[in-house]
Amino acid sequence: MPDSGTIERKTLDAAEIGAIAHLYRGEVYRATTWRTRLDTTTNWAVVTLGIALSIAFSSPDASPLPLILVGILIIFFLMLEVRRYRFFNVWRARCRWMEVHFFAPMLHDGDLHMEDGWQRILADDYWSPVYHVSLWVALGRRIRRNYFWILLIQSVAYAGKLFVHPAPITDAAQLIERASVGPIDGRIILVMGALYGLTWGVIALWSWRSDANRAKARRHRTSMG
Repeated sequence: MPDSGTIERKTLDAAEIGAIAHLYRGEVYRATTWRTRLDTTTNWAVVTLGIALSIAFSSPDASPLPLILVGILIIFFLMLEVRRYRFFNVWRARCRWMEVHFFAPMLHDGDLHMEDGWQRILADDYWSPVYHVSLWVALGRRIRRNYFWILLIQSVAYAGKLFVHPAPITDAAQLIERASVGPIDGRIILVMGALYGLTWGVIALWSWRSDANRAKARRHRTSMG
């Protein structure tokens, strides 16, 4: 990596501008590819939940167990999507950085403002690439933007199954009995279900507050992250 004391360049020639344009195209391609992969894992989660709903509501006597087991698959898809999102966020941030600091100034008045050092930040990100967001932030973002609705439908469907099949419940004891899974008491299942939903809710809320604080701390309208 070059010495941090290197004098900042003030201009770019035509060949360098062309190289940056090609670099931008490459980053857009990578961002698009990883964005497609994000959609794929979300689709998998939706399809598996749909299958579980079909099985659980196929008849009044059908077991609600598939709606519990599908939660394992949803967690697997969610964690896979979080990993993919962290990669996607790197390419997206680089594209946005070049749009704001290279293309927008060039279109506006032709002054790239090289003295601001934006090119050094971009170069450092290529010299030492790192994730721009933590796993927990990425997890919260994916829950807020996609998996909140998947988890909500799963939870409402499970509760609805217990309440209406095979007949509407008449007391709490009946609810606990229906929630039981083999030797596991229904109270344990219900508590675990509540913790399941609460955990994802807390992570999503923490991520939202973290993003809000990051946005307030930024000196510019955009940043690498």
